[in-house]
Amino acid sequence: MQLFGREFDAAIVDLDGTMVDTQGDFVVALGLCLTELGLPVVDAAFVELTVGKGSEHLIRSTLAHVGGDPALYDAAWAAYQRHYLAINGRHSRVYDGVIDGLTQLRGAGLRLACLTNKPGDFARPLLAAKGIDGFFDCVFGGDAFARKKPDPLPLIETCKALGTQPARTLMIGDSSNDAMAARAAGCPVVLVSYGYNHGEPIRAVPAETHLDTLSDLLRAA
Repeated sequence: MQLFGREFDAAIVDLDGTMVDTQGDFVVALGLCLTELGLPVVDAAFVELTVGKGSEHLIRSTLAHVGGDPALYDAAWAAYQRHYLAINGRHSRVYDGVIDGLTQLRGAGLRLACLTNKPGDFARPLLAAKGIDGFFDCVFGGDAFARKKPDPLPLIETCKALGTQPARTLMIGDSSNDAMAARAAGCPVVLVSYGYNHGEPIRAVPAETHLDTLSDLLRAA
């Protein structure tokens, strides 16, 4: 398949902020976790600025934000996992254009992988609950490899799993983390305009193009 004047065999797609708006899940799960620990809850604005670097980072940042003792991390992580798994997907939605976009990519013959910093035990049930798991040849969470995005390792290993070269594998994400990882791995990258980019303007991050919906990809190319 040709996009942006290049040939592609596969695409790697981020999850949170790219395919599914999961902010509500984060807010609810963190609220239940913090309440269990006797700590103040956080609001959606804090979550939007903090997600994207993995659940470990989210928990540590949240504890720091609410004045919790760092020694509470293990207890907070255990509570967060339990609560997140219980509500996973209930307060989230698939973004407009995602199913059409994935259908177009599959129809064009691309192999697809979902690569997220979210733990795999959270990511796979969420994809299934939203009815989009069937699009992907493989799914890798933030605990699948030794390092997470923005390190290039997850993209390099995902390309190996897909049997494709990085230069012929498109990264689709919503943040500078995705763009940094893609550039370092040698993957071209496109970014959606509606996700979570730590409060920074996503159009300031270099990419092949910026999309308002995933279904715009083939038209943009």
